[in-house]
Formats: sequence, C-alpha cells, structure tokens
Amino acid sequence: MDNPLGSFLCPPGYAGPRGLRAIAREGSAVSEAARFVRRSASDRLHRRETPYAERASDHGSPVVLVPGFLAGDGTLGLMARHLRGLGYRTYGSAIHANIGCTQEASEALERRIEAITLKRGRKVSIIGHSLGGLMARGLAARRPDLVAGIVTLGSPILAPGAAHPLLLFDLKVLNRLQRAGMKVMGEDCVSGDCARLSWEQSRAPLARGVAFTSVFSRRDGIVDWRSCLDPQARTVEVGTSHLGMAFDPVVLDVVTDTLDAARARHDDRVRTQARLSAVRDASAG
Repeated sequence: MDNPLGSFLCPPGYAGPRGLRAIAREGSAVSEAARFVRRSASDRLHRRETPYAERASDHGSPVVLVPGFLAGDGTLGLMARHLRGLGYRTYGSAIHANIGCTQEASEALERRIEAITLKRGRKVSIIGHSLGGLMARGLAARRPDLVAGIVTLGSPILAPGAAHPLLLFDLKVLNRLQRAGMKVMGEDCVSGDCARLSWEQSRAPLARGVAFTSVFSRRDGIVDWRSCLDPQARTVEVGTSHLGMAFDPVVLDVVTDTLDAARARHDDRVRTQARLSAVRDASAG
C-alpha cells in the first residue's frame, strides 16, 4: 500500500508494525480494560473504608486530556474519571473525532487551554494519547506560559509515518472523503506544508521547566515504539497495547505519579514565593 503520509514523517530507521500479529497484540486491550474494572472496584471499596477526612480532596490541579487519531474525548473518559477521583480537575479537548486538520485542531486546543488557564489561575498539565500527544508536544513548545507539563501515551513524535498499514488505509479513506467535499483530513494535512508544520512544532525544543514524560510499549501494534523515544522526554516503558494506553491501570499509575510530582513542585514554588513575600514585607516594615 502506498503511504499517504509525507516521506519526511517516516525518517530512515523507522518502520511501522506489520501484519495480523501486530494487530492481534492490540487484543490485549480487553484484558487491560478488565484490569481497570478490577482496579475501580478496589478503589471504591478503599474509599468506603477510608474516613471522609482522609479521602482525596479537590486540589484544583487542571489536566486536559487529548485523544488520538480517529478518537474523541470519550475514549479518555475512564482516565479522566480516575484522575477526578484523586482530586484533579479534568477537561476534555472538545475534540469529538480527531479526523480533521491537525493544525486547526491544535489551534482550537490552544484557545481552549488559554481559557482553562485563565479560569483556574495556573498552568495546565496535558495528557495526550497517540496523535493527541503530538498535539500536546507542539503546544507545550509553543506556549510554555500555558503548560506545566505533558505526558504522551504511545505518541510517535519522531516518526508519525511509521504506522501500521491499517492506520494508513484509514488516512487514505479520509483523503478521498476530503476530495469528495467533506471537511476531514486532507492531503495537505498528511503530506503537505500543513503536515510538515505540525510535525516540526511537535519536535521543537521545550522551555526549561516544562516537564515531559513519554510512555511507550514494545508491544504497540499501531506505531513504531522507537518513535516515542523523544530525547527531551523522560521515557517510561509499559507492557500495554496502543489502545490500552487510555485505561490500563499500569499506565494510569505512571500518569498519576507524574501529575503528583508536578503538583508537589508547584506547591513547593507557591510556598517558597509566600515565604519570600513575607520576608520582603517584614523588611519593608
């Protein structure tokens, strides 16, 4: 099958998964979902047995979740529910189906995050699954004033074109629909200047202080796991399918630990600033 993606999106040395065996690995998403159900039941039991005063409270840390290609906010609903149970304020990306122009979607996401930052009075953390992670990576590079950190899940930042032929077939279908008059992902968005701009933005240097964790799996049946190893990221390996990244408890634990560490750093900065302010006030008095 001809690759509809521009050749620059698949640099030498990368190749997407091939054949039925790779797709079959994605079948483990069923057992990963079952693990989530068991974890949720255990968490509910733990909350019932924990005194109310000791339960996690809403600490207001804002988290925006961005879905992958062909997906919408609902695909990250289980992760959002998990994080809300830990006191995080979660927000969807307002993407119902990630099948349009990535550049336009990224600009809309930027406007949404600007509004959330203004409302919450602090920077946001972004969790991006697959293509959503590339969008998060590009936004973090462009707007470090809005983004405290990002976590990407199975996001092929180094080689978006190194994908399974089944995914490439879906792209070709979208290209045909675009030519037929539907507003979806056209050829410029996958092989032209629009695609090149989006990819370059997702690889731009991150400002100091913007935390970046990339979660990858060698069992990924959709993208080349090596393309997730961004040299600017803290990389974390899991044994999860590409689809299961959205709800596997193993991944949720990585996400939670990362967000908790970011929140602790934020709280430390707030306390330090308060002490310095108090010292300045005392000196002025």
